[in-house]
Amino acid sequence: MQFGIFSVGDVTPDPTTGRTPSERERIKAMVTIALKAEEVGLDVFATGEHHNPPFVPSSPTTMLGYIAARTERLTLSTATTLITTNDPVKIAEDFAMLQHLADGRVDLMMGRGNTGPVYPWFGQDIRQGIPLAIENYALLHRLWREDVVDWEGRFRTPLQGFTSTPRPLDGVPPFVWHGSIRSPEIAEQAAYYGDGFFANNIFWPKEHFMRLITLYRERYAHYGHGTPEQAVVGLGGQVFMRRNSQDAVREFRPYFDNAPVYGHGPSLEEFTAETPLTVGSPQQVIDRTLEFREHFGDYQRQLFLMDHAGLPLKTVLEQLDLLGEEVVPVLREEFAKGRPAEVPGAPTHASLVAAANSAAPVTA
Repeated sequence: MQFGIFSVGDVTPDPTTGRTPSERERIKAMVTIALKAEEVGLDVFATGEHHNPPFVPSSPTTMLGYIAARTERLTLSTATTLITTNDPVKIAEDFAMLQHLADGRVDLMMGRGNTGPVYPWFGQDIRQGIPLAIENYALLHRLWREDVVDWEGRFRTPLQGFTSTPRPLDGVPPFVWHGSIRSPEIAEQAAYYGDGFFANNIFWPKEHFMRLITLYRERYAHYGHGTPEQAVVGLGGQVFMRRNSQDAVREFRPYFDNAPVYGHGPSLEEFTAETPLTVGSPQQVIDRTLEFREHFGDYQRQLFLMDHAGLPLKTVLEQLDLLGEEVVPVLREEFAKGRPAEVPGAPTHASLVAAANSAAPVTA
């Protein structure tokens, strides 16, 4: 099982000081956070993709390529790659290039994003969000697996005899997760291709995500990829920790109350009761996260959101120390207990290459 962090890359004023970091500061902070994630023993760093203020990560492959050059072990991913407004050809080429530079330490998460105006900025219609996601990924899937592609669809110009370059490393495309907050169509899409399904698991009660994950598992088995228990599931999560839970609540409250994504709505207490947000001690984070298996079954990847809402970099790095030193080692041990042998581990480039080679026909 993999543990890591994901960032949405927001530039938000610190409500306790009123100071807003510059875009450069925020970009550099994200890099520092990724390097810290590897230092404390985490497995994954993922960045979102946004094309509007107050967010900075408009070019995930640029950032991840830079991080790849400064890390050795960390898997580099996206928390959203906008399959609706990016050209599938450019996605295929950009991530294959990153895959080569990072020696395979790359995967990506397809999503539609949550910013309506981005569609017309890139010449698309938000009312076509689901059809765009389905058609664009169908093309991307082929571009990585076929050396020469002929294509005609609704949303882009046709392709004739097209070869995407570079080809995927070792002939094996990056692993793809399909991320969703609310759409059963995306769970169905992930199941159809035998890809991973990532449930955001932040803003909604567990029952909502239980329905999506159950649908994905059932349809994964329907399409012949394995049993429902063998489906590849990732979950989000959101935590803020101090060794004393009262200190954590007191320190995090002003950030929660003013955060663009959920401030000025339900109280911190209401939000933590109804969603997976955990504000407290490391032990409380451990206990709450272990409950996820009870709700969703054995799964492969757990990512935490930790660097948003104006939290200063120093505080985020302290959070990562607690996560890496006190939380994740216990979670690794506890999640391994009773894990059925048939449940697969998190996909890696090495495991995907091995699977491809085992499925390859034997030649004389």
